[in-house]
Amino acid sequence: MDNPFLYRHIGPSPADQRRMLNAVGMTSMEALVSQTMPQTIRLERPLNIEDGVGEEVALAELRKKLSGNKVSRAMIGQGYYNCLVPPVVQRNLFENPAWYTAYTPYQAEISQGRLEMLFHFQTLVSELTGLPVANASLLDESTAVAEAVGMAYRFHHQKRHVVLIANDLHPQNLDVLETRGGTIGFECERYEGGEISDDVCAVVIQYPDTQGRFSDPAAVVEAAKKANATVIAVADPLALTLIAGPGKWGADICCGSIQRFGVPLGNGGPHAAYLATTDVMTRLVPGRLVGQSVDTKDRPGYRLALQTREQHIRREKATSNICTSQALLANMAAAYAIWHGPRGLRAIASRVHGFAKGFAGALSAAGMAPVSEQFFDTVTFETAKAAQIVEDAEKAGYLFRQIGDNTVSVAFDETTTEADLEAVCELFGAGTPKAAGDPDLSGLPKLRDAEKFLTQEVFHCCRSETEMLRFLRRLADKDLALDRAMIPLGSCTMKLNAAAEMMPVSWPEVANIHPFAPNSHRAGYAKMIGDLDRWLSEITGFAKVSLQPNAGSQGEYAGLIAIRRHHEANGEGHRNICLIPSSAHGTNPASAQMVGCKVVVVKCTEYGDVDLDDLRAKAEQHADNLAALMVTYPSTHGVFEAEIRTICEIVHEHGGQVYLDGANLNALVGLARPGDFGADV
Repeated sequence: MDNPFLYRHIGPSPADQRRMLNAVGMTSMEALVSQTMPQTIRLERPLNIEDGVGEEVALAELRKKLSGNKVSRAMIGQGYYNCLVPPVVQRNLFENPAWYTAYTPYQAEISQGRLEMLFHFQTLVSELTGLPVANASLLDESTAVAEAVGMAYRFHHQKRHVVLIANDLHPQNLDVLETRGGTIGFECERYEGGEISDDVCAVVIQYPDTQGRFSDPAAVVEAAKKANATVIAVADPLALTLIAGPGKWGADICCGSIQRFGVPLGNGGPHAAYLATTDVMTRLVPGRLVGQSVDTKDRPGYRLALQTREQHIRREKATSNICTSQALLANMAAAYAIWHGPRGLRAIASRVHGFAKGFAGALSAAGMAPVSEQFFDTVTFETAKAAQIVEDAEKAGYLFRQIGDNTVSVAFDETTTEADLEAVCELFGAGTPKAAGDPDLSGLPKLRDAEKFLTQEVFHCCRSETEMLRFLRRLADKDLALDRAMIPLGSCTMKLNAAAEMMPVSWPEVANIHPFAPNSHRAGYAKMIGDLDRWLSEITGFAKVSLQPNAGSQGEYAGLIAIRRHHEANGEGHRNICLIPSSAHGTNPASAQMVGCKVVVVKCTEYGDVDLDDLRAKAEQHADNLAALMVTYPSTHGVFEAEIRTICEIVHEHGGQVYLDGANLNALVGLARPGDFGADV
């Protein structure tokens, strides 16, 4: 047994495998593969990848690579913050297979624990934002902003095509928003004040903005309301524990990242995002929404009340392709809030703000005034020595954000200490700062009523570790996870990850790296990602692999954008027809419409395979405008379609590209490569 990991992880022993082969009348694994996979696509050579090693060696190699990461005190901000993961949550939720391998909650009867925790997450978000309806999280802040604007665009029946940016968004949010607008039909413009035209569907306000500044939203909200435009606030959830939620000052949608509620940085994620809205816009909410019901005996139960896996019903008319919600990380954030409770959360926020106030005061005393008198955790100021200060800080173990040539931004967080504050002030030549103590909150916008914040019992029930431990166990006991049974249906979980593959997630050199740290600080990540890119390129037969998308649905979106840009580069930007078999996963048509494609459904045979005659007919009919075919291989019903090469050739003959859904890639590894038998993406 050269590599015991292989047999330990896969499970069935050679004897088990023989019994299963006998049951289906096969003499060997090779015979089974030959019977199920077309010989025309078989890879006739070994993969050009190094031999596998055991767990201990693999972890040692990975640790050596990741030692190239440099863990500094990241004070960059820009939507990402260091935080403290409560040990009881890290050990009993984040690192617990009862939570991270559990079936995603599409079947309520085996998901009551995580549905309950997601319900508490929604309650937390609703309380923070001051809005009545929250979903069960999204992928990341930038995606959440784009989804929020998509809601507004649909709310106005796609007849208003301008999105106004009211202040300085985080750059990544603006980038994603502009990309999304380019595919579904809206344009982003900067709001310069005054009246708002009736072509504006939404106004977006970052609160506070990317430099940490609060500005009074009253004027822009009044103008938006007058024009019947949707007001979207992108808000810091920790700040919202102290100040009034955007719903209280007129926001129709509020979204943002919940990362700083106990989820490690991890070089940018994955992290859960939140979204809340008004009752009027509930039906437009993307992703999942968990509801609570009672049975005939008044016993509470949880179920998915609304989900944009409406894709399965609406298909090409689906409003969003979101099919996962970072449930594990949303549950971590909810557990963090339950552990700390309202007083604890506000104490953390007050302390963070106190550090920022102390720093700003020391700067002002030294003649360097911040750009704003209203801020929460981020202090920004202008100086001709910006580059030198950032360089000196890095040498001292601190990472600041430089904006342009003459602006420096410093963000404080839950992990900041008095020693950090003194060291940072010293880097600027400022005097000893005022101790954080009980901070003066007068510089913040309108404060919330602390007595009415998170009054629900669940946020007051777990003040001891044993109470929290039992709470998490009680919920886990209601779920079906790999720790109690095989999960036969494919789902967006980490159920197939071995314990050794999950362990590095908690390593400091993995968890505590800011995504905008200098490249020299992320060399270990670069090495790991480079290796994975090389291996996956060899496995798939493609030239290059992107590891950016945070979910399979976002991979579809990115792949289809690549196809559309390919056609544009060839002077054929008019190609917008996407062929999709009727058997396809619901996210396929949803993704297609999100990149501006028109979906044409291809029939399937009674056995579920693509109907070649119908494919030829549709490809010929739309040859002048054919952009792509989206096909899952092996298919959604688990079959290796014999004519996959022919399917790809038909599409190529008529000018289209083939997007192959890799949801079932495990079934191909080492046996066949999509890039070899005709797939383009």
